[in-house]
Formats: sequence, structure tokens, C-alpha cells
Amino acid sequence: MKNRISYLLVFMLYTALSAIAQPTPDNSRIVRVLTFNILHGATTQGDFDLDAIAKVIEEAKPDLVALQEVDFLTNRARKYDLVTELGWRTKLAPLFGRAMPYDGGEYGEGVLSRYSFIETRNWALPHGPGKEPRAALEVITVLPSGDTISFVGTHLDHTRDEADRVAQARKLNAILEASRHPIILAGDLNAVPGSTPMRILEERWTATYDADDPAPTYPSDQPEKKIDYVLFHPANRWRVVDTQVIQDTIASDHCAYLVTLELLDF
Repeated sequence: MKNRISYLLVFMLYTALSAIAQPTPDNSRIVRVLTFNILHGATTQGDFDLDAIAKVIEEAKPDLVALQEVDFLTNRARKYDLVTELGWRTKLAPLFGRAMPYDGGEYGEGVLSRYSFIETRNWALPHGPGKEPRAALEVITVLPSGDTISFVGTHLDHTRDEADRVAQARKLNAILEASRHPIILAGDLNAVPGSTPMRILEERWTATYDADDPAPTYPSDQPEKKIDYVLFHPANRWRVVDTQVIQDTIASDHCAYLVTLELLDF
């Protein structure tokens, strides 16, 4: 009987200490961030189903979404403005940022936001001769708490040679330096943990994945490698509440990656 009472006391003490160690999040400062490469509106079945893409986004209940492989009025996307279509379906504010002209329209990045934009900027990223231009789309918005934050969505070079990704990672670090606000970076970086581009980024940005066991995000049918990320800065202004890889084998060839962050006081 004495041993049982001792065990219960230890358990109660452990539970109380655990509650103290895990502060209750301030919901007005919680930000649910989703990054999703949408395969230019196509699906893995070869059809064109924006409702399937929107369903993944809606079910994640994000506040900010970084979209990659976004078409704007291209022939292959049936002359749709994809980010606006997805914004209408998900009831989130849309913004498109061009990386390059393509197929009768444009191709680049998209951002969806639960909050209005008070400032936006589309940063051109460096690229070598003959390589696809890339961009980083930045929005500045205000959380329900009244805090102003910056959010950047991007898509780095996909080719085997790392040269463009290295240059693009350095440019993203420069964008961070220019930010006046706590900042989140999300996107398809086409680089695995420990690669040169990721080492460059993680000199300045804090990653949200488990370095000992990074959950893979690509391909969506049998994920084998992590190339989709959410990072933030400064390290002492954000707390990772939760991370989730969302595997939908139809909507895209990438898994969506959802990270819940809390903005902290200075």
C-alpha cells in the first residue's frame, strides 16, 4: 500500500511539473504554416483538379500557405489564375509572384493568407545561364495579437548541380537581414538536410524538422526524402508547437508540410 501511495505521489508530481514545463500557447500568436508544391494544378493522375488541392489546404486549417509550381494564365493550366482559384475555394487571401514567363502566361510562387497584406514584395533569386528563374514571395501581415510578421514562400532550383541552390540560399539569408519583423520561410527547397544549401540557410534560420529523424516529404506516394521546409528567425521569437507531414497521393507529387508556431515575447 505504501509503495502504491509513493508511486501516485511521484506520478502527480511529474504531471504537475510537465504542465509547468509546457506553457499554454497564446492563441492570438499561433500561426499555422503550410508549404505545398501543387504540381502546377495537375494531379498525380494526370488530370486537373483544383478541388483536390484545395481540400488538402482546407483540412490543414492554415493561416499562411506557401505554394510552389503555381501557374498564372498558362495554357497548360487552362488559363486559370491558380492562386486566386485556390484562394476562392479556401477563403484565404491570394497573392501570385512571377518567377518567369511560361506557356502563354506566367509561372512562380503563391501565398494564401488568413490575414490581409500590409506590404508585399517579390524577390528575384539568382540563377545560372539556361536555368529556370526562381523567386521568393514575401508578405508582411499582422496577427490577431497585433504583432507584425513577415512570411516568405519560395522554390529553389531543382537540377542536380547545387550552384544555383547555393546562390539562392545566400540570397534568402540576405532577405532575412533586410527584414524588420519576425520572419518565417517556407517552401520546396529541393535540398536534403545536411546539404550545402541547407547548411547555409541554417546558419541564420532555425529549422522546424527533427535533425535526427527528418520526416520525408517527397514523393507523395512513398516519401523518401525531405525537401519541403518551414524555417524561422529569430530563434528566440518562435516556438514550434507541432509539425505534420500531410500525405495525399492524388493532389500532388509532394506531401504538404504543416508547422504550428507560436510567436513569443522578446
